[in-house]
Amino acid sequence: MNIVVVFPTQTEAQYFAHPQVAVEICGVGLTAASYNTCKIIAKRRPDHLIMAGIAGVYEHSALSVGDVVIVESECEADLGFFTPRGFTHLTDLDLAMDFTVIKSWDCPYRIPEIILPRAKSNSMNAAMAPFIATQQIDIENMEGAAFFQVCLAEQQAFFEVRSISNLVNIGDDQWDMEGSIRALTAGLHKLVDYLLAGGEVHIRGDAKG
Repeated sequence: MNIVVVFPTQTEAQYFAHPQVAVEICGVGLTAASYNTCKIIAKRRPDHLIMAGIAGVYEHSALSVGDVVIVESECEADLGFFTPRGFTHLTDLDLAMDFTVIKSWDCPYRIPEIILPRAKSNSMNAAMAPFIATQQIDIENMEGAAFFQVCLAEQQAFFEVRSISNLVNIGDDQWDMEGSIRALTAGLHKLVDYLLAGGEVHIRGDAKG
């Protein structure tokens, strides 16, 4: 089985190694993630492509620093306009323009939660942006929404694994970088071992939220 894991940074990849898994680096942010995910799919043609990295957790989430999750949905949360009412996501604006925007993207590939629990995520280039909607969202990162969109467009089987390194709170510098990267590595091995052992992957029909 051809499995590729893509990390935003070499720092997040530093402890992961598996003899049957290739590793790639996509860079930080939505643009870098989109461009490099396309290149990786074209070059590697993986059976499963896994994005792995750290993330911040919102205060209302039941998750905590050190937890590792499978991301079940991504929203490009800072895509929109500032209006007199504040920030409005592009999908909620009535514009006289012909285009399609999807607010959230769902991963159609599911494994049992006993392997890794699921979480909903926001993605944006402006980390900790105070103006985005976070209701019913657990975590945030800077690459996932682009990764989801490319994989879905290319019909590439994929997963996104995130370990929680910090609370999303401006001015809070108490990040557990070392612990979260080691937790990420352990979570990745659980997922990879499950896939290599022929574990069941349930595929849902509609991937757009």
